[in-house]
Amino acid sequence: MAIPSTPLKTTAASAPVVNPRAALAVVTTIFFMWGFLTCLNDILIPHLKSVFQLNFAQAMLVQFTFFGAYFLMSLPAGWLVAHVGYKKGIVIGLMVAGIGALGFWPAAELRIYGAFLTTLFVLATGITVLQVAANPYVALLGPERTSSSRLTLAQALNSLGTTLAPYFGGVLILSSTVRSSEQIAAMPELERAAYFVSEAQAVQGPYLGLGIFLFVLALFVFLFRLPALIETTEQSDTRAHRWADVLRHPHLVFGVLGIFFYVGAEVTIGSLMVNYFSLPEIGGITEAQASRYLMAYWFLAMVGRFAGSAMMVILSPRKSLAAFAAVNIALLATTMSSTGMLAVYSLIAIGLFNSIMFPTIFALSIERLGPLTSKASSLLIMAIVGGAVVPFLQGLLADRIGLQHSFILPLLCYGYIIFYGLVGARPGTASGRGG
Repeated sequence: MAIPSTPLKTTAASAPVVNPRAALAVVTTIFFMWGFLTCLNDILIPHLKSVFQLNFAQAMLVQFTFFGAYFLMSLPAGWLVAHVGYKKGIVIGLMVAGIGALGFWPAAELRIYGAFLTTLFVLATGITVLQVAANPYVALLGPERTSSSRLTLAQALNSLGTTLAPYFGGVLILSSTVRSSEQIAAMPELERAAYFVSEAQAVQGPYLGLGIFLFVLALFVFLFRLPALIETTEQSDTRAHRWADVLRHPHLVFGVLGIFFYVGAEVTIGSLMVNYFSLPEIGGITEAQASRYLMAYWFLAMVGRFAGSAMMVILSPRKSLAAFAAVNIALLATTMSSTGMLAVYSLIAIGLFNSIMFPTIFALSIERLGPLTSKASSLLIMAIVGGAVVPFLQGLLADRIGLQHSFILPLLCYGYIIFYGLVGARPGTASGRGG
């Protein structure tokens, strides 16, 4: 991956030069951490469902709370990063996430579901700040022509976190057998109370360790002399920038929609994959077996991002984005029109071609925005709420036309991404004002 060999200097005259490769290595550890923390939600859902005897709608409040934080806190996070800069924004995000992780200890002691949701919202708020600060920072940490490559590499580390989290979460949180409602109802009252206490406390140790690690990482980033890149924040410009100034750039507006549709498609495919593969006419396998294919879906996304970080140096990011979206449309059409293992493998393969989409859309959306970058970043992160909206809409569609045919919705999402890659991603599209 092409990173300039010339060291980047910090703003302070006395500060030593900083190797951009070292700076990139430090920031990519943050991508790993928020991927790890985000994927632990998939472990929390069955765990809390058992502990609090929840139905599926109540259990899914975990995801609703998490993605809700992206939507509600992205604009405040953008304001924060615009005024304190990327480095301090990253440090603050790590500390807020650390507070959220530590909050799982009192939540478990209280054994109140709402307390878990509250501390999860705090954790997700910290991750939102990290997303708003770290994504543009990596994209700007070097030449503009290789920004997609750098961000794809960083997102690969994020995917490594999502790949490892289910294993460690399963060992640390779900190590005991989760009992069914019938089994719990059959327990003596004292044994049932003890079971609920032990299950609630199972999250305390892992999240306490994560909270401490997040604070240590925040201290390390604070002490490490990361390039400030002040010229790309509002700190470098005395003019007051309005949101209207940001929205005047059509390639950003199209990019916000691109993030919304991409995250929506990625999450809805992953969310419905286990149920889909369990259908007799598709995989005809158990849900436990289907979950292994889900791991393959996310693993392929990680592999694709590592490969894509090198590929994007030499290929056009716009054309590559459109081509990968076209392949995913073909794969979705295949799974919708076939049965058996062909339908299974064609859906799993989508993970590989999802790989470059988020970082490429993000990098293209903030091109040439200068001091407006932090505000633009907050809008892009807010668009991650597509991960809550599109799956819900596909669920409604599946109830009406069947699960297999409901995949027409993510297919249409990838159709928009083709448009964005070929037309919408070019600065100046539609209004002629590329900034």
